[in-house]
Amino acid sequence: MAPTAQARDRRTSVDVVFDELYESISGMELLPGDKISEAEIATKFGVSRQPVRDAFNRLENLDLLLIRPQRATEVKRFSSRTIAKSRFVRAAVECEVLRRAARLCGEEGEALLEASLALQKIAIKAPTNDKFGELDYQFHETICGIAQVDYAFEVIKEEKAKVDRLCMLSLAKTDRRDQLLLDHKEIAKQIIANNEEGAVAAGLVHLSRLDATIETIQEKNPDYFED
Repeated sequence: MAPTAQARDRRTSVDVVFDELYESISGMELLPGDKISEAEIATKFGVSRQPVRDAFNRLENLDLLLIRPQRATEVKRFSSRTIAKSRFVRAAVECEVLRRAARLCGEEGEALLEASLALQKIAIKAPTNDKFGELDYQFHETICGIAQVDYAFEVIKEEKAKVDRLCMLSLAKTDRRDQLLLDHKEIAKQIIANNEEGAVAAGLVHLSRLDATIETIQEKNPDYFED
């Protein structure tokens, strides 16, 4: 049996519930403040309440659910402090990753970056953002691989997940994929040129794209925020 098939077979009911709820929350199908029921989710997936409870706990650990005893579980509202902390941590880690990637990038790294950009260019023509979002993650993971710090991607991924809902809300209102692809091209260009500070500068510009979006969303949808 192929490794991918084995991995698929090993997915538990907790994984299934978690994955679908994660996608619904990060994709803004479930909005901040929406209430969800353990019993209803268990019925929907045809499982007992225990795997649903376990999936809820995993989502709470990612700061995506608010679980309160004797009260309805709800999709976590955005926290300005949490967003600021998350973006600070991600920027600190990603800057070091970009420096290392630019220092270590050779022909193999260049080929990987160019292949990633080619796929992104195709994905922006699709009517939905799903594929581009997946390739966005893969692009940053590729950079971590070139930097020989693949473990850093786990940190980046975790912090990125905390603001993904804002990214999705932004992309739903205005298609920003063209701009994000241009950012990725500039980051790749600087890495391939072995320009450490140029790569960091391009990366920080990329991360700053969400600043105005956060302010706009907070002004127009204050009920999505808890502070």
